[in-house]
Amino acid sequence: MATKLYTIENLLVGKTYRSTNRHFEGTITHAEKREGIWYGENTEAYVVQVDVPKYLSDRYATVVVKIGE
Repeated sequence: MATKLYTIENLLVGKTYRSTNRHFEGTITHAEKREGIWYGENTEAYVVQVDVPKYLSDRYATVVVKIGE
């Protein structure tokens, strides 16, 4: 049986992103790891591109992902 390797970027793409303070919601179309941003131990920051139907252009946001234990 073959094992499929998933990356965090691949797992984020296609998910719904909802911003409560910036008031938009859409589907993540691209994700890329951001270096130099620290949110705590065992975390990584990613910039995500969000396709928001009611806007002409995409929106961008930073999300934090917990890694490890």
